[in-house]
This record gives sequence, structure tokens and C-alpha cells, in this order.
Amino acid sequence: MASVANPAAWRSVREAALPQVPAESEGIMLSVLGTRAFLLYRVDETEHRRRQTVGAERLDSIPVLECLLGLPVGLPVPVGSLPERTEVRDLPRGAVEWDTDLVTRRAVRPLAVDLVVVRAAEPRTGLERAGRFAPFCRRAVLLDEVPHVRLDEILAEAAFYGIGVLVNEPDRIRIALEPEAYRPQRHTSAAWHFVEELYGRLV
Repeated sequence: MASVANPAAWRSVREAALPQVPAESEGIMLSVLGTRAFLLYRVDETEHRRRQTVGAERLDSIPVLECLLGLPVGLPVPVGSLPERTEVRDLPRGAVEWDTDLVTRRAVRPLAVDLVVVRAAEPRTGLERAGRFAPFCRRAVLLDEVPHVRLDEILAEAAFYGIGVLVNEPDRIRIALEPEAYRPQRHTSAAWHFVEELYGRLV
């Protein structure tokens, strides 16, 4: 597993975020979706070990993930009943198991992203950058300075988009607005691909 030691500047962010995420979440700074962000995440150790054991290949293709999403996890499916038989037979090693004419999906998401925090000096810039993560996880922006007269306006705009607001005060990081829970309407190949890209960089 890659080293995920938190930069000193983000330790207080990690502590402030604890009420928002599981205690076992790990943190790392990465450049993601065109911006530097602090991610709190949990590796699915069962899936991680399974992939290591079977020598699984990377799942870095949207069409591959779309194909996998069409299969139930852990339930054998007759290949003849599938509309895209060729695609299933070309899936990367370790994604599925074969038994004659039956295929069983084994691959699941290898990690969960609990929260992404984007730091910004200007509120509108921070909200725009944090908004890039809307399809994938819970989001917050860390503001270095917030004019008191604008705070209500900033919080109202952030609340509209479901983005939490953390304020960098001299002695602590204060949560001015809790981030909205991440509740995707459906599982998508793009969201799974986002997780796979992170997984490939962390392990």
C-alpha cells in the first residue's frame, strides 16, 4: 500500500472532518480532476486482497466497467443470455470467473471516497473546484479567509450545491457548513472509473 502520510498543513482538516467520515478513513493530498485536493478514503481490504491473489489486471476502461455493471456480483450468469457476449469474454483477468458457459462477476469497487476537501483563497473558485467531484463523493471547500459580511452569502451558495464549508481560523479549522451526504441516484461507470483511477495511484 502506498504511503498516505498527511501533510502537516492538513492535519487539522483531518481532525475537523472526523465527525463527517468513518474513523478508519485515511487521508492523502493528490491532484485530481485538475485541482489539488485532500481525499479521505477507505480501501476495501477484501477486494484488495482478492485482486492481489488472482493477479487481477487494472480496470481502467469505461466500456469494461459498463459491462461489469451489467452483471450481478457473485451470481453465475449464462453467457448465452447476455446481449454482449464478446465484451464479456474480453474482460480483464480477475474481473470475473468462468465455469464452462457461466460467468460470475467478482470485481467490485476497491475503495470508497468519504470526503474531498479543496482549499481556496477565493470562495467562488473553491466552490467551482469542489463541484467537479459532485458525481463521485461528498465535498467540502476549505477557505483561508472569509469576509464576515459575505459569510451568509457564501454558505447559502455552498448549501445549494451540497458543498461543505471549512474555515481556516488562527487556532483551528471550523466547520461552518456540513457537507451534504453523497447519495448517487445510480451506480455509473464514470463513478467506478474515478475510484479505479485513485486505487491505481494509491496501491
